[in-house]
Parts: sequence; structure tokens; C-alpha cells
Amino acid sequence: MFVTLILFILSAMAIYVACEYFVNGIEWLGHRLNLGATAVGSVLAAFGTALPESAVTFVAVVFGDTPEQKSLGVGAAMGGPLVLATLAYAVVGIALFANRRRLGRSSWQAQADHHRLSRDQTAFLAIFALKVLLGLFAFTIKPWLGLIFLGAYAAYAWREIRLADTAPEEEALEPLKIRPSVQHASLLFWAGAQVVLALTVISLASHVFVSQLDAIALFCGWPPHLVALLLSPVATELPEIMNALIWVRQGKERLALANISGSMMIQATIPSALGIFFTPWLFDGPLLVAGLVTMLAIGLLSWSFRQKGAHGGWMVLSGGLYGAFAALLFFA
Repeated sequence: MFVTLILFILSAMAIYVACEYFVNGIEWLGHRLNLGATAVGSVLAAFGTALPESAVTFVAVVFGDTPEQKSLGVGAAMGGPLVLATLAYAVVGIALFANRRRLGRSSWQAQADHHRLSRDQTAFLAIFALKVLLGLFAFTIKPWLGLIFLGAYAAYAWREIRLADTAPEEEALEPLKIRPSVQHASLLFWAGAQVVLALTVISLASHVFVSQLDAIALFCGWPPHLVALLLSPVATELPEIMNALIWVRQGKERLALANISGSMMIQATIPSALGIFFTPWLFDGPLLVAGLVTMLAIGLLSWSFRQKGAHGGWMVLSGGLYGAFAALLFFA
């Protein structure tokens, strides 16, 4: 167990360091491709960090030989949005509070377009509610409905790229970490190389992190559904959470919030489409409760963004719903 704990800590540290390189590289890559900063967060960064968990769902639902293995993929498709809608936003809220003096902020508000954030949460809620509804019924044409979710993500990505913008503080980029003195002509290649290298380290470290988490859960005697819905999604969403922490610390909370929104939209569409294509997509009690808690968190965030602005306190409050869900699974 001592070795497991050491690997657990070291892998988490490796993910954080790799995310520093990923955030730096993806900003330069978006800059070189003339993408607005919000699209960098919601599309480029979100797609890159969502690859590991999407791969988990793909392997589980397509190549799984048993119902239990396929259920693992469905659990990942439901657990990811739950973690992002609760813990990821709570981390942003805590980071805003912790860094407000260093950043010269007079309040706990994020400098972001809260009307756009509210609109994004409302769109996500509609898609997520449909995916939960499909989990309640069995009918013949259900697999074909997975195409709706792929189309929804394509429309979202197109809109984000078309409407993306950049704030003044997001134009100031740190030098590219692997080649600080690289010339403009070679910048696209080296930024892309840094992103690929960082994603490789993130994927490997995340695999080690998940393995050690499973070992800790086994040692503690935690039930499988607890691991599938609570612990594994935290591990697979750790890169998004680390990215948000880094961007908030740099005073770029718009990028942090865009990254979470974009990752949530991916988790609500692509893994869900895979699950609908290759599994019966029927929910048991814990999956249904996870869906309801996620929708409650998104409803709370959408309302708070619209009424209160992007206030860190409401983001932290949404994280409390994850604690309530964890307690329910532990003691039910």
C-alpha cells in the first residue's frame, strides 16, 4: 500500500506538470491557428483532455465481453459530467477566492461573460436530460438516436469557433515551454509537438493514477458502483480540473470556464453516443441518481450565472452536491 500511495501522489503531480505544458502549448496552437481564446478552451483544450475518458468508454462499450464491462463504459459516460458539473466548478470557485488578492480582484466574481455561460449550461442541460430520459426506456430505434448527440456536438463546436473572442489578458502568452526562443515560422510545429507530448504524459499518468485509485478502493473494500461513479470519473477528469486551476491562477478564468463547459459538452454527447450505439443504455438506481444530481447542479449553475453573475461562491456550492451524492452512495 505504501508503494501504491507513492505512485498515486507522483502520478497526480505528473498530471499537473503535464497540464502546465498542455495549457501553454494549446494557447500557442490556438493563437497560431487564429482561434479566439474561448474556442481554445471550449474546443481545442476540451477535446484534447477528453480523449482519455472517451477512449475508456469506447473500449468498454465496443470491446467489452460482459455486461459488467459495458456498464463500466456507461458509468464513465455518466460520472464524467457529474464530476465536471460539481467538483470542477468548485475548484474554479476556490481558486478564484485563493488568488483574488494576487490577481488584484476586489470580489469573488470571475471575469467572464455570465450570460454566455448561462446559455451554455442551459444547452447542456437539454442534451443531458435527453440522455437520461433515454436511459429509462427500451425501444428498437434507440441506437439510431446516438446520431443526435454527435450532431449536437458538431453544432456546438462550430458555434464556439464562429463566436469565439479573446480578452486582453488572454493575449499575453508565456513563451513556449519546450522552445522559448522558437521563431514564428516554426511555432505551429513546436506548439503542436508540445501539446502531443503533454497529452501523452497526461494519458500515461492518468492510467497510473486510475490503477492506484482502484487499488486503494479494493484495499478499503469500497463497492464497485462507488468506484465507477465516484472515484474513476474524478481520475479521468483530473486534467480538466488541473487546467482550470492553472488558468485561474493566471487570471484567465474565461479559459478555465470555457474548458469545463466544452468538456461537459463532449462528455454529454460523444461517450453517450457510443453507449447508445453499443449498449442497451438502461439506467439502474445509482446511474439515475447521478443523472438527477448532475441536472440539479447544472440548473443551479445556469440560474446563478444568469442572476448572480459568475460568482465563485455559487460554483463552490455546486461542489457540495457531489458530496451529497457520495454520501448517498456510501450509506444507501
